[in-house]
This record gives sequence, C-alpha cells and structure tokens, in this order.
Amino acid sequence: MFENLVDIHDKLESLEQQLSDSSLISDQKKYQQVAREHSHVARLQRLYSEYQSVQKDIQENKDLVREEVDDVELTELAQAEIEELTVRGAELEEAIRITLLPKDPNDDKNTFLEIRAGTGGDEAALFAADLFRMYSRYAEVLGWKVEVMSSNPIGIGGFKEIIALIKGEQVYSRLKYESGVHRVQRVPETETQGRIHTSAVTVAIIPEAEEVDLHIEPNELKFDVYRSSGPGGQSVNTTDSAVRVTHLPTGLVVTCQDEKSQHKNKAKALQVLRARLFDKIEQEQHDKISEDRKNQIGTGDRSERIRTYNFPQGRVTDHRISLTLYKLEQVLAGSLDEIIMPLISHYQTEALKLL
Repeated sequence: MFENLVDIHDKLESLEQQLSDSSLISDQKKYQQVAREHSHVARLQRLYSEYQSVQKDIQENKDLVREEVDDVELTELAQAEIEELTVRGAELEEAIRITLLPKDPNDDKNTFLEIRAGTGGDEAALFAADLFRMYSRYAEVLGWKVEVMSSNPIGIGGFKEIIALIKGEQVYSRLKYESGVHRVQRVPETETQGRIHTSAVTVAIIPEAEEVDLHIEPNELKFDVYRSSGPGGQSVNTTDSAVRVTHLPTGLVVTCQDEKSQHKNKAKALQVLRARLFDKIEQEQHDKISEDRKNQIGTGDRSERIRTYNFPQGRVTDHRISLTLYKLEQVLAGSLDEIIMPLISHYQTEALKLL
C-alpha cells in the first residue's frame, strides 16, 4: 500500500503548479478535476506524514527500551508510549487505506433531496414532511443550506412530494446512502381504535449536475407554463408562473411552481432536470456492473426498504446493517450521525474487502 505514497510529495507539488497555471482556469471542468485531486492528495500526504512520524517515534522508543534496561521507570514509560503510538499507527493505516479507495466523484457535490409519499395516503404524506424536517435539521447542524426547489403539499401539513437542493461541504458523501424506501409504523391521528398503520416514503439522493458535467441542447427541451395551484387544486396565482419542462429524448418531466416568478421557476426546474438526467446516466452505467459486484458494494437502490421508524416502540432500524436505536425522537430531530456514520463505515469496509 505504501509503495504508492513514496512520491506523494512530488505529486502534490505538481498539482499545486497546475492549479497556479492561468491557462487551466479557462477550462473549468479540468480545473475542478485538478482541484479535487489536489484536495485528495493533500489529505493523503498529511496522513502519510503523520504515519511516518508515528513509526519513527515507535522505533526511537524501542531503541530506548533496549538501551535503558536498568532504568525500570524509563522503560515502562517508553513501553506505554509504544502501545499508544501503535494504536495511533493502526488508525492512520486504516485511514490511509480508506483514502486510497476509488474516489466517488460526486462526494463533494451539492445534492438534491427528493422525498415522495408512497403507500399510506395522507399518513405517508405527513411522514414525508417529518423526513424533510429531519434532513433540514441535520443540515442545519452541519452548516448546510437547504433550498426548496419544488413541493406538492396537502392541506393537513404533509407533502405528496418535496424536492430541495442542499448545499455545503461533503453533502453527497454524507447523504448518499439515504436513498430508498423509509417505512413508518404509527397510529394516525385520525385512527379512533388505536390501530398501528404502516406507510412508506421514498427518498432519492441525487448529486447536483453542473454545466460542465452535462450539456443539454436547447432543442431537446419543451417548456409549458400554467397557473400555480395549491392543496386541493385551487389556483394560488393569477399569472402563468408555473413551469413544466420536458426533456424530449428521455421523456423526463420536471415541474416547478413554488416561486411567483416564471423565470425563477424555469431556472429551478432546469436545475432539477439536469441533476435527474445526470443521475439517469450514472444509474445506467451502474446497471452494467455485474449483480455480484453490486451486491458486494451496495447499490443505493431506491426500491429497497432501508429503514423503519416505529413510533410505539420509539425505535429506528436500518435494515442494511441491522442497526437498531431506541432514539426515534432524537433521530427525527436531526441526530442522524449515529446512523449515517456506521453506514459509511460499513460500505467502506465492504469496498476494502474488494481490494
């Protein structure tokens, strides 16, 4: 593993020279690629430098133990430091292995969060709103910004569908394993006999596609404008500000009516469409991977039931890693790291096994 890191300092210097080249700035796609690689190599270089320093300290302490055999107190201190340094060395080695894993090019991107009510009618729509609040609070904790792009509310406070753009550092890398079916088990407020109902909501995590990622020809798009409508279908606007955009080659359709301005709705709809097209291309590429490998590394399949939220028991269970927490209230309040970090660790471990 460490043979690949011998010349890492030279590689970092080379990337820094490339970034300072004014001609690179004119090619934004290439510049972003180099900038991402520089960040990756700089992290590796920091980890490897600390690892080398730890190994040097371990050797010096071992030499001290051999040389000072008559000084019991000094050798005990040196031995204790060797044990601490050995633990730190193992941690650094694991961190280096993980950093050397093939990099997901989307990890640093902003992300679209799409939540849709599934089976369960109004109860599913209400839970869709609960999940949106959960992710919004989690974003707030991490200093991310959440911008609603499109929503289809129902009159009692739920959503048939809500799409938001989450901007911040490492958004996709944190949220990418949230895609799938989220199941809720609880007694609806309208249930008079106290029976538990099971409803489902689908979550899709889609990386934002920039113009350098995907080019769309203007003649591939069809735009329709109409009046915005609220819950129950009533008109909420007297002008044709809502926008529907159709990508003719694929048939993908995106609507946006949240803004009063037709221009703003059009811009948001195009943002969502671009991301969905980019995601569609990536999904098609993933489908070419053998079933065997997909099972090993995890697919992020959105039809897969990934998590259950059981209100009577105050329980959250992630079925992929058999993790159960009796902290439903805290999780829905945005304390998601107790689920997300074990998931990330699990998939990193699975990827390491393939190496």
